[in-house]
Amino acid sequence: MTDIHSRISRRVQSLRSDQGISLEALATKCDVSRSMISLIERGETSPTAVVLEKIAAGLGVTLASLFEDAAAPPRPVSTASDRVTWKDPQSGYVRRNISPDGFPSPIRIVEVAFPAGATVAYESGARDSEVAPTGARKVIAQQIWVQQGAIEVTVGRTTYKLGKDDCLAMNLDAPVTFRNRTRKTARYIVVLSS
Repeated sequence: MTDIHSRISRRVQSLRSDQGISLEALATKCDVSRSMISLIERGETSPTAVVLEKIAAGLGVTLASLFEDAAAPPRPVSTASDRVTWKDPQSGYVRRNISPDGFPSPIRIVEVAFPAGATVAYESGARDSEVAPTGARKVIAQQIWVQQGAIEVTVGRTTYKLGKDDCLAMNLDAPVTFRNRTRKTARYIVVLSS
């Protein structure tokens, strides 16, 4: 089992345990089979980004949080040697959390290399556990800043065509689809705030 799969395994187990959610309850909540979640928690499968996003939504966290090293001591600096990459087995996109693991901040930075012709469609919207003390739902804000190439991002029913140096601001409260219709890898930075 590679380091990133161990990290994802430990993180899903930890989040589920901390919230007191059974495998069955999480499976129902996120529409992922109990057996798939069990395989992920044992590190015996390489789940797709879509499956991980559903699990993250069911746990009320961002996808980026599933790649964090919960055992890392909180420190304000992240170095290149701290970062691990993960490749989506379905689309081939590669992501790397840039933000320091364990540091208490509402902001997370992720770097993505999105292959030519790739598509990833996240069905999830708002997170159930993201509720403010007033009872109002907290919104997770996300910005996509294209560094190289071009991508299309569809948020709900609106599609945005982004080229180099374009930045899209959105809230994670609707389904989101990423597409690279070009023949070159696109690279972009994702900034999340909750």
